[in-house]
Amino acid sequence: MGDKPIKSMLSLTYIWGEFRRSKVGLAGLAILLILIAISLMAFVSAPLDRLRDWNDPSAWTFYPRGAMPAWVNIFSTSKLPEHLILDRPEVSVEDSALNIVVHRYRFNYSYDEFPSDFMLNYRVRYEGSAPLLLLSIVRPDNDSIELARVSLPYASREQVYDATLFSTDRAVQDGVANNIGKYRFPISRDATVTAVFSSYEERKVMKGVYTVEVRFFLFNNGEDELIASKFIVGGKVYGILGTDDLRRDLSIGLVWGAPIALFIGISVASISVLIGMVYGIISGYKGGSTDEVMMRANDVVYALPALPLLILLAVSVGRSILLIVAYLIIFGWVGIAKVSRSIALQIKNLAYVEAAELMGQSSIKIIFRHIFPQLLPYTFASIAISVPGAIITEAGLSFLGLGDPTMPTWGQMLHDANLYGAAARGLWWWIVPPGLMIALTGLAFVLIGNALDAIINPRLKRL
Repeated sequence: MGDKPIKSMLSLTYIWGEFRRSKVGLAGLAILLILIAISLMAFVSAPLDRLRDWNDPSAWTFYPRGAMPAWVNIFSTSKLPEHLILDRPEVSVEDSALNIVVHRYRFNYSYDEFPSDFMLNYRVRYEGSAPLLLLSIVRPDNDSIELARVSLPYASREQVYDATLFSTDRAVQDGVANNIGKYRFPISRDATVTAVFSSYEERKVMKGVYTVEVRFFLFNNGEDELIASKFIVGGKVYGILGTDDLRRDLSIGLVWGAPIALFIGISVASISVLIGMVYGIISGYKGGSTDEVMMRANDVVYALPALPLLILLAVSVGRSILLIVAYLIIFGWVGIAKVSRSIALQIKNLAYVEAAELMGQSSIKIIFRHIFPQLLPYTFASIAISVPGAIITEAGLSFLGLGDPTMPTWGQMLHDANLYGAAARGLWWWIVPPGLMIALTGLAFVLIGNALDAIINPRLKRL
C-alpha cells in the first residue's frame, strides 16, 4: 500500500467522518459537551470569589448545616422549610431630615414546618452618636410585630460595625414577649420563632407573605451610612444540592469540580501521551543500543509502585493541583512509550522514510515530519483513553486526604463526606453527586477513546 492512501485514511477528516457514525462515540461526545457547559457555567454562576471562599468558614456562616436539596419537597408529603438568604432589600429613606433608612424584605412562607431560626446581619459605617436599629415584621394577617430595638455602641472615630441579630437574642425575645397575650394557646417566652410564624388561634404555621422592615436611625446626617444588610430565615432544605456539615453550598463545589477535573485529566493525559509518544518513536527509530537503554529505563519506571510513590510525593513535596498533575505525568507516559515504539519500528521501514534518509534529512526531521504525524490519530485516541485514569487517580489521592485542600475537587468532597461520616448519617446528597460526576466524566472519555480506537487500530495494522 502506498504512502498516500495511508495518509488519507488516517487524516482528521476521515476520522471525524467515521466518528460521526459511531453511536458510542457521539454519546461520549455529548457527555463531554455537557461537562464543558458545566465548566463554563462555573465561571458565570459561581465566580472565583466563591471558589476562594470554599475553605473559609466565615464565608458560609449564614448557610444551613447539612441541609437537603430543595427539590426533595417535590417528593415529600410534608413541605420542609427552605433556607432563605434575603440580601436584596427594597431600600428607601423614610425621613431625610432624621436620616431614617429602611431596608424591606418580602418572602412567601408556604411550608408545613416552622423555621429553625431567623437572623439579621447588617453593616453600618458611622462615627459619634450610636445609630438605632428597629426591626419589625408584618405577618400575612397584616399584624405587625416589633421584634427588637437595638442601639449600636458609641464610636469615638469612624468605624464599620458588622453585627448579627439572632432570633435567640434577648432583645428579640423581649420584643416578641410583648405579644404573647395575643395567643390563644400556651407559648413560652423563648419560643420566638414559633410565636412569629404561627397564628394566634393555634400552634400552626401561618402561611403567606411576610414583610420584614429594618429601620436604621443614622444621627450623623450625611456621613453615616448603612452599607448592607441581609435577613436569613433558617430552614432544612437549600439549593440544588444542599449543604454539608461545614455549611458549604455543595452545588458550588460540584460545578467547580468539572473544570478542575477536566484540567487535571486532559493536561495529564496530553502531556503524558506526547512524552511517551516522542520517547517511544525515538527509541524505535534509533534502534540498537539507544533503543536498549531507553527501553530498560522505561521498564524501571514501569516497575515502580505508582500509588505508594504518589502518596510519598504528596506528603513530602507538596499537594497543590499543579504538583499533582506533575506527579501523575511522571508515571503516565511509560505505557504509551512501548506502544509507540512498536509502531515506529514498522513505520521506519516504509519507503518514504528510507527515501528521506537517503536524501540526508536529519533524524529529528524524519521523526517529527514523517513518523510522528502518522501516529497523531493514535495519539488522540490514547489521550481520550488516558483521561479517566488521571481523574480517578487524583480523586483517589484527594479521598485519602492527599489532594489540594484549597480546591473543591470531587475527590476532596468525598474525603470531607467520609471525614464527617456522611454515609452513616444518611447524607446521600454529599456523596452521590460527586461520585456520579467522576463516573460520568470517566465514561465520556472511555466512550470517545473506544470509538477512536475502533477507527484507528485496523488502519495501523495495515502499516
